[in-house]
Parts: sequence; structure tokens; C-alpha cells
Amino acid sequence: MFFIHTYYKVLWTVLLIIFSFLAVANEGTQLDNSPVLSIYQTIKIAQQNDPWIRGNLHQQQSLEFSSVAANTLPDPKVSFDLINLPTDGFNSSQEPITQFKVGVTQVFPRGQHLSLNSQKLKVESEAYPFQRQDREAKVAVTVGKLWLNLYKIQQSIALIQKHGAIFEQLIDITHARYTSALGATSQADIINAQIELTRLEERLSKLEQHKKHYEGALLQWLTTDLNGSNTAENNFFEEININNLILDDELPSLNVINTKTIYPTQNLDIAILSSYFIHHPAIIAIDKKIQATQLNIQLTKQKYKPEWQVGASYGHRRNDFSDSSRADLLSVGLTFDVPLFTHNKQDKQVLSAISHKESVKTEKHLLMREMLGMYSSTQGSLQRLHHLQVLYRNQLLPQVHDQAVSLLTSYTHDNGEFSEVVRSHLLLLNAELDQLTANVDEQKLYLTLNYLFVGSLLLNHQSRNVTHLNTYQLASSEVYDEK
Repeated sequence: MFFIHTYYKVLWTVLLIIFSFLAVANEGTQLDNSPVLSIYQTIKIAQQNDPWIRGNLHQQQSLEFSSVAANTLPDPKVSFDLINLPTDGFNSSQEPITQFKVGVTQVFPRGQHLSLNSQKLKVESEAYPFQRQDREAKVAVTVGKLWLNLYKIQQSIALIQKHGAIFEQLIDITHARYTSALGATSQADIINAQIELTRLEERLSKLEQHKKHYEGALLQWLTTDLNGSNTAENNFFEEININNLILDDELPSLNVINTKTIYPTQNLDIAILSSYFIHHPAIIAIDKKIQATQLNIQLTKQKYKPEWQVGASYGHRRNDFSDSSRADLLSVGLTFDVPLFTHNKQDKQVLSAISHKESVKTEKHLLMREMLGMYSSTQGSLQRLHHLQVLYRNQLLPQVHDQAVSLLTSYTHDNGEFSEVVRSHLLLLNAELDQLTANVDEQKLYLTLNYLFVGSLLLNHQSRNVTHLNTYQLASSEVYDEK
């Protein structure tokens, strides 16, 4: 009677395990009452609280103010002179040549120096809005990948915990079968199961360590605004438990900006890709820099022209010894330099400005090559990853799942070995973790590709007369998807 009771107890436990096992793939992560942090909210908060953006805006304003100031003539200079004062008595009426003089001089810079310098500073300031757009796009990629890494770790912990619960129930079954002498269960089976459970706990401990690392890295981007702005995002952040960030338990499905380039029907040549990249804000910012260097060349050529200085002075003289009045003196002068020795000065300065322009153009070419290489690598990785996802979804996971259920059922009927049951469950766990990694890596690749083609998004919004674009939409369901 005891053995029959024990047998039914074991059978009931097995049924519970199978039911729990079948529900593993469908169960979501249990969350507490803390606010859930989505990838879109995370990116938006990071962009709004980025001090780099504020610093870049101040730099732009500084250049704009300097541009206005640079197009203004230098201030005139006024002089007051007491000329030919005798030193034996310091009496201004002692000598007839002593006089009091007031003068004013005005310098006129060379050629079009003022207007060209003002234009150069203005063009330099025009690059800063594009730098901020590029920065926001980079923040979207960086913070988005941090969020996805943390999501993968949290979901991995949840998967291991679920399978750990199944292992604990397997140990209970094995122990019950061993104590009741049912089947071929041995003490080694119990020890092996406990070893595997311990190894799962070890994996959990390492994942918890990585989780803290990514939480700290993510929190660096989510610090509240130093200016104390009371935005809705900052209020949301204040409610978050910084010791345990709770992320959305559903993996975001990021839209792609340009499906023609990410899923091309034929291989795209360099000319086609370059036509997209020239609209990237980082490239436009360099174009503005190139325009500024061209103006700098014209500005340097103004040094071949003379600099003019106009001066006028009025000298007052006292009456002579017989108290007869003497005429006051008026002086007018024109001073200019003559750029004669230009070979080692002006010529070399112009050549230096030309070389600087070519070096900036090289920066653009290097960035274009970097984008082309990044596209080729990312797009190729995405294609291989899609093939792997289909393999996991349609073949590997169903096969491993069915094998684990079959081996567990056979083991409960004394037709299987416990080591095979454990191995099949570990295979299923590893397959689920690999599928999770593949799905997360896919979203990371989308973030990178969206960054490369953010110019298409910005160009589309400009055509709609949209003056400002929050580039957190790079990871948003509202992102423009070019069909």
C-alpha cells in the first residue's frame, strides 16, 4: 500500500512538472508595482537630460554672437597729448612750440575681412544643429543597446529561474523514486541533478552581477536634468526604483527607417548608398565645416590687401610772449601697409588654409567609408540572423521541446535514463537563451541601421515642414518607414 501511495505521489509530481514545463515559453516575467521602463521612454529621458546637447547649444550661440561682433569696425582710438613741454620748469607757456593735441584714428581692416570673417563664423555655427541631431541619434543607439542588454539579462534570469524550478521538482521525483525503490533510480542521479541545479545558481549569480553593471551604465544616462526642469520624463524617472530597474517584459519590435536598403532586392552599389549617407546629420555637419574652411581661404587671401588707418589731430597753442594769438594746428594722416614680401608669409598662409580644407574633406571621406563598412557588416549580420531565427523558431526549439517532454514521460515509465532527461532540459534552456540572444541582437542591428539612415528620416520631416525632430523616434513605432 505504501508503494502504491508513493507511486501516485510521484506520478502527480511528474504531471505538475510537465504542466509547468509546457507553460515556460508562455509565462511572462513577474513585475512588482514599480513603473515599467520602456525602451522609448529610456531613450527620450537620456536625450533630454544629455548635458552634451546643452553645451553644444551654448557653443552655437557663442559663434552666432561672435559672427555679429566680427562684422563691426574696430573702435576708434582717441589720444590726448601735451607736446614739447619744457622740462626746466614744466610751464606750458614758457616755449612757443608747446601745444595740447587731441587726435582720433580709425583702422579699416583689409579688403572684405570683416564680412568674410562674419560669414565664416556663421557657417561654423550652422553645423551645430546637425551635430545635435547626430548626437541624439547616437544616444538612441547607445542607450537603446544598453536597454536591450539589460532586457536580455533580466529575461535570461527569468528563464533560468523557471527551469531551476523544474530541476528542483525533478530532484524531488528522483528522491521519491530512489527512497521507494521504484525504477532504476540511483543516488548518482540525485547528485547529478543537484550539481546541475547548483550550476544554474552559479549562472544566475553571474547574470545578477552583469545586471548590476548594465543598470549602473543605464542610470548614467537617466540622471535628472541639472537645470531642475520639471518634465514629465523626469517625474517618471523619480518613481523608478534605481536599485532594480523594471523593464518592459516584451521585446520591442523596432521599425526600420529605410526598408529599401535594409532588405534590398539587389545589391546596392556605393553610389546609391552614398546618396543616402550625404543626408546624414554628421555628414552635413562636416559639409558646413568644409564651407567654413573655403571662406577661411578667401579670408586669408585678404592679407594680400593693405590695412588702412585714418587719423586726424587738433593741436591747440597758447599765445606768444607778446600775448599775440597763434593759429592752432590741424593734422590729417593716412597710413597703410604694403604687402610686398608675400612669399614666406601670405603665400604660405593661403596654402595652409587650402591644406586645412583638404584635411576636412578627408574627414568626410573617412566617415563615408566608415558608414559604408558599417552598413555592409550590419546588413550581412542581419540576414544571417534572420536565417538563424527561422531555424530556432521552426526546427530547433520545437524539436528540443518535444524531446524533453518525451524523455521526461519515458523516465516516469521506467523507459528512460535520468541523465538524458537532465540533458534535454539543459538543451532546451540553452536553446531558449540562444533564441533570446538572437532576437535581442536583431533589435540592436535595427538601431545601428536606423542610425545610418537617419538622414532619410530627417529629410522626410523637413519636406513636411517639421522644424524639430526628436530622434528617439529612431526606436519608436512612429518612425518613418520608407516603403
